[in-house]
Amino acid sequence: MALEQLKAFLVRMQDDPDLKARVLAAATADDVAKIATGLGYEFAGDELLRFSGQKVGRVTVSKQETPGEYN
Repeated sequence: MALEQLKAFLVRMQDDPDLKARVLAAATADDVAKIATGLGYEFAGDELLRFSGQKVGRVTVSKQETPGEYN
């Protein structure tokens, strides 16, 4: 279910420049998930990270490495 929600969100994002700008400005995958939740989509940041490298329509999900980030 979450995967379908994620894909639907990405489809919406590709046709909504304001939403795309908000997503690109988000600092973390959890922040993107919060934006999506506010629009009625349900998926977690870790699900978005696992989707990295995959493409939906004109959107390719890619994980950004943050310099100085430690795990």
